[in-house]
Amino acid sequence: MRHNKKFNHLGRTSSHRKALLANMAASLVMHKRIETTVAKAKALKIYVEPLITKAKEDTTHSRRTVFSYLKDKHAVAELFRTVAPAVGDRPGGYTRILKLGFRLGDAADMCFIELVDFNETYKAGAVASGAGKARTRRGGKSSAPKATNVAENVVTEGEDLEAAASAPVKKAPAKAAKKPAAKTTKPKAAPAPRAAKTSGSKAVAGRSMASKKG
Repeated sequence: MRHNKKFNHLGRTSSHRKALLANMAASLVMHKRIETTVAKAKALKIYVEPLITKAKEDTTHSRRTVFSYLKDKHAVAELFRTVAPAVGDRPGGYTRILKLGFRLGDAADMCFIELVDFNETYKAGAVASGAGKARTRRGGKSSAPKATNVAENVVTEGEDLEAAASAPVKKAPAKAAKKPAAKTTKPKAAPAPRAAKTSGSKAVAGRSMASKKG
């Protein structure tokens, strides 16, 4: 029976489990994000977050305590020089688990575990959303000032209307009547002259008439 066994043994012996978590914690500190199974990520979250809290106090005693868990001097230096100043005054919750789905082969539930303060995408999105939203308070200010402002606007609009009514009305200048455009008449073409009869044809006609009389 598993009475009073609250943490996950991960199917390993005590020495194997400690070596696994120390190695994963050092990798997380150095790379700021690692991919693993959800069960190991939850165990690592419990293991590494107290070490980050310990690193906020940069003393020899703190460094020796953290080194006894990480067992990597380069990871200890990175934790105290880079990670701890970036964490600042954050009261816990230094890591984030992002699920990725199931692994092919054994269908293990996979995820990313990362340090919250080193994810630039999430930080940029939080700043943009915070800048766009305006904070409101419930039941804070009364609606009386709004009513006075509305009344003032009504009064000013009424004064503007009275001033517009009293002002002389300027008549628009009458448009000049348009004169009809003069029609342009094209000159008629002169008729072509008829061809004159020749004298020869007249002589022929005279001879024919004389022959008829004779």
